[in-house]
Amino acid sequence: MLRNSKYNKVLTVILVIVILGIIGLLVYMGIDYYKKSQETSESDEILGQLDEYLNDEVGTGTGTLPGGTNTNIINVPVNEVVPNNTTGGSTSTNQQLTYKGYAVNGKIEIPKIDLEYPILEATVDTIQVAVGFLYGPGLNEVGNNVIIGHNFRDGRFFADNDKLSIGDKIYITDLSNRRVEYKVTKKYITDANDFSYAVRDTNGKREISLSTCTDDVSGRLIIWAEEV
Repeated sequence: MLRNSKYNKVLTVILVIVILGIIGLLVYMGIDYYKKSQETSESDEILGQLDEYLNDEVGTGTGTLPGGTNTNIINVPVNEVVPNNTTGGSTSTNQQLTYKGYAVNGKIEIPKIDLEYPILEATVDTIQVAVGFLYGPGLNEVGNNVIIGHNFRDGRFFADNDKLSIGDKIYITDLSNRRVEYKVTKKYITDANDFSYAVRDTNGKREISLSTCTDDVSGRLIIWAEEV
């Protein structure tokens, strides 16, 4: 009888632990889902206002998307290379758009993986809701522009970049409403500290480089694309 009583107590403890574990997991999943939903909603809001800006306000002045200022700049190894223009987009002072104090440079579309996101100045905060402009002369300008995005392995941002193939199309729209078509020319994995792809000579061509983490976060998946 005593043995059965101890056995029942052990089972009760195990059951309580299991129940608490399930509750904890459900709470975590709920918070994670809410966070992702908020980030997706924010990205869609930026896209909507960017499209409105491109359609109605190009060349008319400056614009500001919802949000205050933020000084939490992303720390990305660049091998001591100084970016040509970290704000990207047009160099015209008449064409500026900001989100939380950071530049909105344009948007990227990749039909193959059903991707469309605004391209913001790359910071810790902005790449939670969009992809980020890290390095280059400015979107759709001659040279190589580097765009980075998270790989959350849930389909958001650059999670599906590994599905891209040579010849796939990428479209970049800048703040002057130029929509330039690029085609993928190279795809490879490199070390996280390798920045040579960013500073390559494009021989007078317009090119872009997309960078994201590999699924195991041990390296970087790099996509090269050039203007068609």
